[in-house]
Amino acid sequence: MSPRVILVTGSNTGIGYELVHLLAAQGHTVYLASRKEASGTEAVAKIKKEKNLTVKFVQLDVTDPKSIDAAVAKISKDEGRLNVLVNNAGVAEMATKQSASNPSIPALRTTLETNLIGLIQTTAAFLPLLRSSHSHSSSTPSVIVNVSSDMASNGFMASPNGFLHDAIAYNTSKAAANAYTIALARELLEEGIKVNAVTPGFTTTQINGFMPGGKTPERGAEMMVKWCLLDKDGATGKFMNDSGEWPW
Repeated sequence: MSPRVILVTGSNTGIGYELVHLLAAQGHTVYLASRKEASGTEAVAKIKKEKNLTVKFVQLDVTDPKSIDAAVAKISKDEGRLNVLVNNAGVAEMATKQSASNPSIPALRTTLETNLIGLIQTTAAFLPLLRSSHSHSSSTPSVIVNVSSDMASNGFMASPNGFLHDAIAYNTSKAAANAYTIALARELLEEGIKVNAVTPGFTTTQINGFMPGGKTPERGAEMMVKWCLLDKDGATGKFMNDSGEWPW
C-alpha cells in the first residue's frame, strides 16, 4: 500500500489522537489538527515521545472559514495532495440540561455549527484537493470518513434499544451529518471517491464527560483505520460500526 497523506480534524485528544498515531505507525503522512495551536503542538510532541512517531500539525477550527482555507493552503503547499480526510472534530454539550420538549437552543446551535456546518464547510474546502489527488486508475482512491455516533441512527434510536434521547443537540447534529454523508457519497460515486460514516460505538472520552463503561479511545480508533485506507473496490455510502453496517 502506497503511503497516503491524511488529515484528521479535532485530533489533539480522544479517538482522533489515537487514530493519528495508528495511521502514522503504518507509514502514512498524517496531519494532526486542532483548534488551538498549543494543544496541537503538545499532542504532536506527545506522540513523538510516547510512540516515537512523527506526525505533522495544522491549526484548524472547523467553524472558522479562514482557518479552514489556511489549512487547505498549508497542506496543498507542503504535500501537493490529500488522500484522506477524517472529519472527527465534534462537540456534544451533553452536560447541558435539555430534552425534546425543553431544548437548549444555545447547545443546539453550538453542536450544529461544529458537527454539521463545520463538517460540511471543511469537506467542501478540501474537496478540490481530494479530487486532484484522486485517479480512477489508482488502487488508492481519495477517501472521506465522517466520524458518527450510534445515536445518529434514527433507526436505532426509534427502536427499544435507543438511549440518551435527551441529548437532542448532539443526536440531531450527528443525524444531520449522516444525511450529508449520504448525499455526498451519491454525488461522488461516479468519481470513485469513497465517503462513509463510521461510529466507534460507546467510547469513554472527553466529549461524553469520560462516561465510564465505554471502550478506550484507542480501541474506538482501531476499527476506523481500515475505513481510512480503502482501496478502489472499497465500499462507499455506508454507515458502519465494528460489527458491520449500522442502520441509518
